[in-house]
Amino acid sequence: MTKSRFRHLAPITATVAAVIVWMAAGDSRAFDETGFLHPEQRHENVGELVTQIIEKSHYNRVAIDDDFSSEVLDNFIESLDRNRMYLLRGDVEHFDSLRYKIDDMVRSRPLDPVFEMYEVYATRVRERLEFALTQLETEPDYAIDESYQFDRSEEPWLETSAELDQVWRRRVKNDALNLALEGESWEKIRDVLSKRYKGFLRRLDQMNNDDVFERFMNAFARTLDPHSSYLSPRNSEEYRIQMSLSYFGIGASLQTEDDFVKIAGIIAGGPAAIDGTLKPEDKITGVAQGVEGEVVDVIGWRLDDVVELIRGPADSVVRLEIIPANSLPGSPKEFVNLTRGQVKLEEQAAKSEVITVPRDGREWRIGVIDVPSFYRDFPALSRGDKNFTSTTKDVKRLIDELEKTGIDGLIVDLRGNGGGHLTEATALSGLFIDNGPVVQLRNTNGRIQRLDDPDPVARVAYAGPLAVLVDRYSASASEIFAAAIQDYARGVVVGQQTFGKGTVQNLYSLDQYLRSEGDKGSGQLTLTVGKYYRVTGESTQHRGVDPDISLPSHINAEIIGESARDSALPWDTIPTTVFRAGTPLDNTINSLTATYEKRSKEDPNLRYQLDLIQAAEHMTSRKTVSLNKKARTTEREQQLQARLDRENERRQALGLPAVEDLDDIEEDDLPDILLDQAAGIITDLATMREIAGPEHTAQVQR
Repeated sequence: MTKSRFRHLAPITATVAAVIVWMAAGDSRAFDETGFLHPEQRHENVGELVTQIIEKSHYNRVAIDDDFSSEVLDNFIESLDRNRMYLLRGDVEHFDSLRYKIDDMVRSRPLDPVFEMYEVYATRVRERLEFALTQLETEPDYAIDESYQFDRSEEPWLETSAELDQVWRRRVKNDALNLALEGESWEKIRDVLSKRYKGFLRRLDQMNNDDVFERFMNAFARTLDPHSSYLSPRNSEEYRIQMSLSYFGIGASLQTEDDFVKIAGIIAGGPAAIDGTLKPEDKITGVAQGVEGEVVDVIGWRLDDVVELIRGPADSVVRLEIIPANSLPGSPKEFVNLTRGQVKLEEQAAKSEVITVPRDGREWRIGVIDVPSFYRDFPALSRGDKNFTSTTKDVKRLIDELEKTGIDGLIVDLRGNGGGHLTEATALSGLFIDNGPVVQLRNTNGRIQRLDDPDPVARVAYAGPLAVLVDRYSASASEIFAAAIQDYARGVVVGQQTFGKGTVQNLYSLDQYLRSEGDKGSGQLTLTVGKYYRVTGESTQHRGVDPDISLPSHINAEIIGESARDSALPWDTIPTTVFRAGTPLDNTINSLTATYEKRSKEDPNLRYQLDLIQAAEHMTSRKTVSLNKKARTTEREQQLQARLDRENERRQALGLPAVEDLDDIEEDDLPDILLDQAAGIITDLATMREIAGPEHTAQVQR
């Protein structure tokens, strides 16, 4: 290994020397003869290959040059220490010597400097955690009026270890106070935090060469866009297992952020989706086996170790301790019991129900079809099974069943639908439009492909009043369908601005390009190679689909969605393709909006929803919490009381009995407020249609 370029950093040198001796007795497979992690020849081969693939195939045809190198350096530093809790300003300034050299390294030069950067980071982490352990020798004084800034991502880098000591003293105190507020004794708190910090150190020392290389290559790939990524050989196999659905778990994708493992997404049809409690951005703080099992604190754990704990035998129970999204540190933790199971296609299937809406002396029947994902059973299709399962076939069957019972309008519910098979998005659109293009696709070379209704001769499956209900988690194929309904003026889109994921990815198994060393392998690259466009020529990327009628949502669009990601590809346009749309709905939408807004002012459930959103926005706007136990206890009690007061105000307005405690609320008592609002809107549309006669459906060419 080459000599460290950071040897002159005096505070680091002595610590590194001591760590080398201690680590040398560990897993020698991860280190060279000095004890340091180091790049292997296959890593440099992968770096060179990935660079070639990116320059040839990425949608933006980006040049891997000095400007790109500069962005990669910033992203790599952020991936190491996003919250600026470990590195010092001097460390970052010395890293700056590599700002315009990374592009050269990944092409043909040794990657040693990248690993040396990681060693500096790892040394600083050890320093912080060793300091944190010393803070557990004495119980903190919770009577002092001071605060902890838990979000330091936009703060300047600190100058000295003494300054970081003060940050970490308060962090340890906050960790302890969180447990104290749960009624734990100091002895238990000290034991929990000691295990947490020592476990963090142990997992840090388990990092191997592949782990460091993967972290660097992800910073490299995600400089391109949020959906390009690199997986090490081990994680490539993990991805294969997940995609085969041959494991038993909870049906959620996880990722690490700072010291937490958080929910990145919920897999339709899995146990988490069926239960409905877990949400993206929730943080997992503990895992227990069985309902009565001991909770294992997993803060600071490696992602794969947490995944290993969550997996288990089929039909067994895993208990997760979580901090809900948008909660402040120290907010009451919640527990979720999930029964492990396979993600089954039949559990992803679309489902229907009928909502009755009392209006003007009669009950309007509104059909609802919940579409959790765009699925297609390709194995059955490849076997020639004409009865293969698909979203479109299921929705068509459900429409037929609903119309036989009699419905006045239909809602297609795409909330939380993160996408799926493109063929299903176009086919489902074809159930509601006569024929024509559904979406356009532009590839890396600029070639535009038009994807039409795959069954143009089939009759429209449903021609009545139609609404598509979306939220910020409606993405990809969901956005294609919602955009088509909107562009063809076939129905109204209600809810929240969608996610804005309008890009196409290709997966490259790098083993097919490189000869692997032994059984180590080369990993895989996921690369963005195209973008989707509406028939109008507008991209769904970044902006998503704006609803015709906006409904209030608790999902914070400032932190969720494509536009919240720095490297997201921009919104743009291509030429409009030829399509035949229905009569514009502008006047209809204006009328529906006015009626909805008037009704919403008197709706207790909607006022309740707005109050919840306002409270959540207040929580997420904060970056600090008090470290005074009395103040924190008072704040927590006030928050719980405010939630109880809001609930009882809603119940009183609806003529329901009040509750004395939030735990007394039955799940059936909680309405689906947004679905109810959508049902009211589609009832308005059905009423307008009944009064004026069927809307003009002649189509005009654009």
